[in-house]
Amino acid sequence: MADELKDYAGGWITEKKGTGVPTFLKFAYIAIMAGCVGYLVIYMNGEINHEDRGALVRQFNSMTGSNDGFMYVVAGLAAIYALILVMFAFKNKHED
Repeated sequence: MADELKDYAGGWITEKKGTGVPTFLKFAYIAIMAGCVGYLVIYMNGEINHEDRGALVRQFNSMTGSNDGFMYVVAGLAAIYALILVMFAFKNKHED
């Protein structure tokens, strides 16, 4: 039985050889990455529509300026990473 187990990270993680990524985890990758990319796009300039601090955020943005292009690049890089992660997770190949 010991030969059927594989250790990772110096023995911190142990799994059976040939075990795939669980389905719920594959879909969790999609949900988490969609939330991250969405958060980057929605709040790239701060919470400007909040009833209490929105005015302060808008004033801060007017004094410091914003760089929406850079934030779109960061969100795009996160989206590319998400696509690569999902492709890797849904790929059935498992090397031991």
